Amino acid sequence: MTMKIAIIQMDIAFGDPEANRAEAERKVQEAAREKVDVIVLPELWTTGYDLSRFDEIAEKMDGPTHRLLKELCQKYKLAILGSVAEVQGENYYNTLVGYNSEGTRILHYRKAHLFRLMNEEKYLESGDTKGNFSILNHKAAGVICYDIRFPEWMRTHMLDGSKALFVVAEWPKPRVDHWRSLLISRAIENQCFVIACNRVGSDDNNRFGGHSMVIDPWGNIVAEAGGHEEILYAEVDLSDVEEIREQIPIFQDRRPSLYE
Repeated sequence: MTMKIAIIQMDIAFGDPEANRAEAERKVQEAAREKVDVIVLPELWTTGYDLSRFDEIAEKMDGPTHRLLKELCQKYKLAILGSVAEVQGENYYNTLVGYNSEGTRILHYRKAHLFRLMNEEKYLESGDTKGNFSILNHKAAGVICYDIRFPEWMRTHMLDGSKALFVVAEWPKPRVDHWRSLLISRAIENQCFVIACNRVGSDDNNRFGGHSMVIDPWGNIVAEAGGHEEILYAEVDLSDVEEIREQIPIFQDRRPSLYE
């Protein structure tokens, strides 16, 4: 079964959820005309890294951003994934959510590895559960930005047979070569599709690198964006994963007792 994907590589208005929701809605409407199955938005696409104001702009899981995502999924009969600022009680999280074509939440993953270079650890709590979920009757996983520097965490997500790894990010431009290399490595070592959405533009402290990508289980780049706003389209056949894993059976040949 093929999955048609649209990756919305967008700039983000710093600390302005209303403006970002309006812009994302326009871009989702544009992508939906291409009859896609899944749309991916960047990390913290409603707020950017305005962490010091999360007490004002973070949302509960029934907030306006979530209501919009549900409505868009139902209206256009597609799934949407992206990370948002979440508040629960007195704690704040960088949370990847996903909704299916019925508007049902299928993914709720709180970023496990907080990025000190952007002061996440000063404002946010880290998550402690995996980002596994099901999409179009296939097992998949979702993670956020800095998480991809931890291959053991990626492998943990793949051990249930997941065929696709979705990554959302605000990856800085000076290290965009790391972004590309890490994503390709994660695809090869886990024999999975990697579907990665990075933002573009800048805030007062950072420039962001774009280069959203779709990579197949051999490490081949199926599609790659540049450094500016665009919608990247790709089509993948998740059944390819099983065939590749049979050719080189790395999951069968693992020796976990040696890795402890």
